[in-house]
Amino acid sequence: MGKRTKARECAFQMLYLWDRTREPMARVAGGFWRVRTTTDETRARSEALACGTQELVGEIDATVAATATHWRLDRIAAVDLCILRLAVYELMREPHTPAPVVIDEAVELAKRFGDAGSPAFVNGVLDAIKRTLREGAPRKSKRKAGSQA
Repeated sequence: MGKRTKARECAFQMLYLWDRTREPMARVAGGFWRVRTTTDETRARSEALACGTQELVGEIDATVAATATHWRLDRIAAVDLCILRLAVYELMREPHTPAPVVIDEAVELAKRFGDAGSPAFVNGVLDAIKRTLREGAPRKSKRKAGSQA
């Protein structure tokens, strides 16, 4: 498992703990690192992702709610919602990370931690969000524009 993949996994796990407890993220991270070890680089990246996501959770949740129109946030499985939050944060605030990488990593987290329907759900929601957050960036959008001309 690569460093960035490991950082995302740890960030997801911290976000899940935060979501369940609503303890301050610093306390969540402190407890998390008492039972988990990694490199300083991965730890720093994990914390940056988890803290950034938690700080923007209101905006992120609004984006998810607007996209997953047939799902109320409180009806989305906690694991799936935490994975979506992390990925949406990256799509919003980490433009140097290609959207397909963000989505693929989220789908892998869903396969590992979610239920049987999680990967498809996460993929569908994130694909729709990607189109709204990164307009013009995906090749798919350029093809559409060309085919309409």
